[in-house]
Amino acid sequence: MYAWLFRRLPGPLWVRILVALVLLAAVVAVLFAWVFPAIAPFMPFNDGLVGAPEPGGAPDPATA
Repeated sequence: MYAWLFRRLPGPLWVRILVALVLLAAVVAVLFAWVFPAIAPFMPFNDGLVGAPEPGGAPDPATA
């Protein structure tokens, strides 16, 4: 698949490499700007608490 895409890019080799890098950077930017923030609330590992005390349990020694 990637070879097919690379062959379809215009220009000599150095232009194709440059265009491929720009396209890759654009895809990464779109993922980080819109896709990942949109799906973040649905991810099961969004709980930022590590070692939170249980209700009625002993207090956390790190916060004492």
